[in-house]
Amino acid sequence: MVNSKQIGNITEVESMLAFLKAGYNVLTPYGDCEKYDFVADVNGKFLKIQCKTAHAIDEENTGFAFSCRSSHRRDGKCINEKYSKDEIDYFATIFDGKCYLIPQEECGAEKRLRLITPKNGQIRGVNYAKDYELEVILATL
Repeated sequence: MVNSKQIGNITEVESMLAFLKAGYNVLTPYGDCEKYDFVADVNGKFLKIQCKTAHAIDEENTGFAFSCRSSHRRDGKCINEKYSKDEIDYFATIFDGKCYLIPQEECGAEKRLRLITPKNGQIRGVNYAKDYELEVILATL
């Protein structure tokens, strides 16, 4: 059985592989002491990437979400902290075999991306996954 740490490791490796397949080099920090999981060298610019595992927001698979916080224990208590712009540049996640890259400043405690328009037709405030596909974001850099 795969545990949550292993699931996170799979997301990280799949995200790095997506960058490599797109033709970009990745660098990994030694140990587990940085806020970012890896650095992507995109056209000579180093981007600090934090990987998060996504989950479907409903049974119809209309979108997905992921946590944008760091969780650790201090003095026996679970501490959740938001990542700062100094710590990371982007979140990367994988959903249905596709890699998505989301700017840190667009994220709160959780980020939701829609694959289709909500049933109620609402479009204001809706973030569509297609706008955050790895290739789409990298083309803007």
